[in-house]
Amino acid sequence: MKGPAARIVVTLLVAGCLLAPGPAAAQNGRKQVVPQDELRSVAPNVYLDCDRRTCDFEYIKTEITFVNYVLDRQSADVQVIVTRQQTGSGGNEYTLAFLGLRRHEGKDATLRYYSKPTDTEDQFRKGLVNVLKQGFIPYVYDTPLAEFISITYSQKQGYRPTPASDPWHYWVFGLGVRGSGDFEDQAERYSYQINVSANRTTERTKFRLYGGINYNHRRYEIPDEPTIISDSKRKNASMGLYKAIDGHWSWGGGVSLYSSTYDNARLYLAMGPAVEFNIFPYADATRRELRLQYRLGYSNRDYYEITVFAKEKESLFSQTFQVVFELKEPWGSIGASLQGSTFIPDLKYNNLRADFGVYVNLFKGFSFNVGGQYSRIRDQLSLPGRDYTPEEILLELKRLATGYDLSFEIGLNYRFGSIYSNVVNPRFGNI
Repeated sequence: MKGPAARIVVTLLVAGCLLAPGPAAAQNGRKQVVPQDELRSVAPNVYLDCDRRTCDFEYIKTEITFVNYVLDRQSADVQVIVTRQQTGSGGNEYTLAFLGLRRHEGKDATLRYYSKPTDTEDQFRKGLVNVLKQGFIPYVYDTPLAEFISITYSQKQGYRPTPASDPWHYWVFGLGVRGSGDFEDQAERYSYQINVSANRTTERTKFRLYGGINYNHRRYEIPDEPTIISDSKRKNASMGLYKAIDGHWSWGGGVSLYSSTYDNARLYLAMGPAVEFNIFPYADATRRELRLQYRLGYSNRDYYEITVFAKEKESLFSQTFQVVFELKEPWGSIGASLQGSTFIPDLKYNNLRADFGVYVNLFKGFSFNVGGQYSRIRDQLSLPGRDYTPEEILLELKRLATGYDLSFEIGLNYRFGSIYSNVVNPRFGNI
């Protein structure tokens, strides 16, 4: 679709609080009170499958009152799955998949909302609520609730501008400065971070340029002991360009500079190409993806201290293969990745890492989640060739030698009772 019609945005307005006591409906030319329970009985039951960091559930419930909110999908007529991807401007694309269940089975739709990086929290939640209203209309238009809903539209010029109309041609620049401090009689801690970036994202290319500086200082005074002072520094810069080949293949490459007292890295220079294949179309990435990625790399390393292998400087070739799987379905979500890397030709120096996370709504009211990460580490070539001081170990100033890294979490949750969660009560905050 081209021209002004392609930039029409539909806004849905709910005329009054439909589920509040005593609404009036026009029947046979007269105003007649429709009982609250009657409206509630015909309103669709909605299960919002959305991360709380994305959705302000209390705000949504106060702004959209013509649906019932339920606690699990087994009680729902409509399930809304909200997923997020970052856009080139630094904002986000939110994909809202409306899935009809029970009496609305087969009545599915997908809508999208685009936030700007400069949006306030209130601007974002108002925009998201507006798209939710649009998506709910097909599930209420054939019920008595339709009498209380009006529709307006406004034409919004310049929506998602093209390079021809965008004076910045999709370029987005950023500059950030951040600091923190905590001071006491016998201790002080402060840090600062500075970063700059330049990005450009189109449908077929992605360019990233980034530079950052991090500094952390800590001081502790212990009676009858020398003052302990620790300083850690990290600097990094990177540039990458990635291009689409077709709906499944992409390729690109990058170059980076890295310096860190924690990693014994005075200066690392790394570069190399990469290729990626997504078994599912990239267009489906908000719901499912299975990406296979291969990278070749060359790095030139200059160390602060002589390493355990008696190296001050060295040049290395490496390769990395990674598989990433993401699935978001009505019954839950699965995420997993497997990454293996080796130096070339010394394959004995390698690293194997596996990550996974599963959230499943097994049956009505019962959910289960499990996640973890494991790394088999055989590639710590940069470790200093000396013993660490107790301060360096306790304050985590240096990377420690290890053969593995393991972490995990597991959780079960069961809820029963009323299926509804329509009421919002802000008294005493979130207690």
